[in-house]
Amino acid sequence: MPEPRSRKDAARNREAVLEAADTLFARCESPEDVTMADVAAAAGVGKGTLFRAFGDRAGLLRALYEARLEPIREAIEAGPPPLGPATPPRDRVPALLDAVLCFKLDNRRLALALEEDGTSSPYRAEHYERWHSVLRAVLEQILGPADSDFTAHALLAATRADLVEHLAGGGEHVAREGMRAQLANFVGRVLASGAPQGSSVEG
Repeated sequence: MPEPRSRKDAARNREAVLEAADTLFARCESPEDVTMADVAAAAGVGKGTLFRAFGDRAGLLRALYEARLEPIREAIEAGPPPLGPATPPRDRVPALLDAVLCFKLDNRRLALALEEDGTSSPYRAEHYERWHSVLRAVLEQILGPADSDFTAHALLAATRADLVEHLAGGGEHVAREGMRAQLANFVGRVLASGAPQGSSVEG
């Protein structure tokens, strides 16, 4: 049975909106500069279509963020090393955090817009809870359950979009590879200092 035209139109409109929003956020100086009206105009759809599809600006940001994040999510869930589940925990933790950092660097304006949206706590956002859950589970294999929850939060704090923006373009202008190296060193120190005494866990 052919797919109803209205459903095809909705799917096409959704893709057009995501593509338009993607372009606008990549070009903007400040995430606040991009409005729902701007996205609707760039996508060639009415504002009503935009709000029906995504609810509000926060919903649009989340949908765009998730679309960009999908390849990384797949690599984490079923991919090969260094992100996949077969990776030794002590190698996987820094790889996961490096992936978060690189994602934030590649999507600076979008990540900043999403984390600064203000509609709810960033720690309750679905994408944050997913990162935290994965990281905590891996950390439990290294540090044990007692310290893994807080340590996962603390490590993810080093990849917050506002910090990444400050380091990359807020006057410090830290180069991408320099930032990645600094994060890797920090993660290594945390894992070394937080290992349970007498532990020989190596993953």
